[in-house]
Amino acid sequence: MIAAAASGWTGLRAAFLMLAAAVLTACASSGWNIPAPETNPLEQALLQEGVSPARSALVIYRLEDEMVWASGGARIRERFTPASTSKIPHTLLALETGAVTGPAESFEWDGQTRFVDSWNEDQDFAAAFQRSTVWIYKIVVPRIGAERLTEGLKAFGYGNAEIGGPDLISRYWLEGPLAISATEQVEFLSRLARRTLPLSARTYELAVPVMVVDRGEGWTLYGKTGWKSVEGQMDIGWFVGWVEQTQGAAPGTYAFALNMDMPGGMEEAPKRRAAVERALRDIGALPDQGR
Repeated sequence: MIAAAASGWTGLRAAFLMLAAAVLTACASSGWNIPAPETNPLEQALLQEGVSPARSALVIYRLEDEMVWASGGARIRERFTPASTSKIPHTLLALETGAVTGPAESFEWDGQTRFVDSWNEDQDFAAAFQRSTVWIYKIVVPRIGAERLTEGLKAFGYGNAEIGGPDLISRYWLEGPLAISATEQVEFLSRLARRTLPLSARTYELAVPVMVVDRGEGWTLYGKTGWKSVEGQMDIGWFVGWVEQTQGAAPGTYAFALNMDMPGGMEEAPKRRAAVERALRDIGALPDQGR
């Protein structure tokens, strides 16, 4: 059962509060809140992948020594609809509450053709996460129930933890009111990587392997992309997760979150992961061959 949030993340939150204070102070005094692009490796990575630092937020946090890298100024604390990045907490809650039996639970396709080809077939819950199959999560999330969803999201410290009324139960993470900032994503993911969220050992054992994006010798990358697209609003792209590296010049566990404006819609989607992976390589969190 989801309990009240644990207190083991005090140091992490303090680190981000200090970062935010420094950012906002610099912003108020100079109108710009981060080092010049030539001295900020995250900005350089974003620029090289065609992402505007002025229209994005990227935060990377190393768990072992609480080192923080950031780009985006006050935007690192601005909340946006999480879209499919919410599949991380929703997967945890679905497994914890028994809304799904496990990653192998199968879902029968309803025959409705959707715009992503890989959605248009029967698939299990693990595939639904990896393919970001929205129609399956629209089935699973209501099974969890409004009370447990709200309780769980609050215990996770997941943004505003707002799911709206009954009519929004299958879309609140796509359109709102659920919203979360880059720093809040990193705080949540750091607790997930440390396994200090209020979850059973079984949930971690079943959920974490599903979240693997890529791996190589001495490193594993976990994560989830997201694309918030609501008519009349700016499209927002996300890539969030964490990397565990046991080798290289800077071994450690790094939690990260990127959100970015996507005026070009899905044509800009490849930039999300590319920009984050370049930034991780540039600070030593991924080896050069980890692309």
